[in-house]
Amino acid sequence: MTATCDETGFATGTFDFALRGREAGQGISEELVQELFLKHVLKKGSGTLYGLADSLRLPVEFVEGLFRRLKMRNMLEVRGMSGDDYNFTLTHLGKTEAQDRLLISRYTGPVPVTLSDYVRVVRAQVIRSNVNLARLQEAYSDLTLDPALIGRLGPALSSCRSMFLYGPSGTGKSSLAERLLRVFNEPVAIPYAVEVEGNIVTVFDPTLHSPIPNQPFDRDPRWVYCKRPCIIVGGELVASQLEAHREGASESYTAPLHMKANNGVFVLDDFGRQLISPKDLFNRWIVPLDRRADFLTLGNGQKFEIPFEVFVVFSTNLNPSDLADEAFLRRIPNKILVEAISGELFNEIVQRRLVSQGWRCEPGAEAHLREACLARGGDLRPCYPRDIFRIIESISHFEEREAVLTAADIDRAIELYFGQ
Repeated sequence: MTATCDETGFATGTFDFALRGREAGQGISEELVQELFLKHVLKKGSGTLYGLADSLRLPVEFVEGLFRRLKMRNMLEVRGMSGDDYNFTLTHLGKTEAQDRLLISRYTGPVPVTLSDYVRVVRAQVIRSNVNLARLQEAYSDLTLDPALIGRLGPALSSCRSMFLYGPSGTGKSSLAERLLRVFNEPVAIPYAVEVEGNIVTVFDPTLHSPIPNQPFDRDPRWVYCKRPCIIVGGELVASQLEAHREGASESYTAPLHMKANNGVFVLDDFGRQLISPKDLFNRWIVPLDRRADFLTLGNGQKFEIPFEVFVVFSTNLNPSDLADEAFLRRIPNKILVEAISGELFNEIVQRRLVSQGWRCEPGAEAHLREACLARGGDLRPCYPRDIFRIIESISHFEEREAVLTAADIDRAIELYFGQ
């Protein structure tokens, strides 16, 4: 498949279903497709042309050709017809062949795409700069942001290069990172799996990728059009998640997180507190961040290259210079300090929350909340109104009364929140 992106954001191009032999050096071998065909029928006990087309993600005309060739080899037995569709099962020879293939690889998913096709499509779908002030304000319309912060974010996003978001805890760094896809919101094509010299690497992950409602009618069904991925990891990140992970004893692999995040955003939240040390992560990614390409290694030692077209966001309450050396920091050109906010912005956040939750407010309570947070916290942070409101809501629920912003409840919530 060759593809580019049109003005709608959809990948366009011609999808080639003429799967050629491996000796041609292109396409998926028919041997692999037939192997998957047989394993799908063995797994289900029987099959139909339309059912196999859906499972393999291939056009029904192509599946019918496979069906006829396998039938001629006495691997399939027709049991009847369902309308204009065949209902068939495996012969003894077909079952033996499928079982032998399962011993080599237990992968029974859709037919993969070639590595070369995957590389071409990812390169065609890189995030392009289409950021302006209006678009940025719309993306962050549900947050109350300092105009100076918007002024720093805009050029950083326009560069489409990775960034550090750093500053005190609770200043909204995670909220800023999570909303990046409102800026970069074009759909992208993601393959179910990629074939690498006979090995299969699964890429599409329903827990991380969100298919768009209306898939293009003329697409290659081995690709799924999704919203640009946004993968957020915290302290649970380990080094093995950045490598191709072998599935048990089979010859299939799961793509690493940054491969699943290709053409999207990868947020390392609370960076510096991961199970993998910052030094190890920097050593692993210093070349990919610079060259926009990464090398993965399979179980047999074989290496292959993939694009590293990922907008990486390091969100941390530590100083970047305390986490990385100069060589790595040079490869992260955007470093944005997210600071505590002014009293004016704090009041605006409180007002927005009162409106959204429909609460009444005792006269002077807003000022009391601001001064109490400033006295106990030392500064004003965007998280304080949200967190204090939640505690007051819990107090009101416990006491079976209406939630109202009062000085008395603020004092109780402040004591619980900051401690005595």
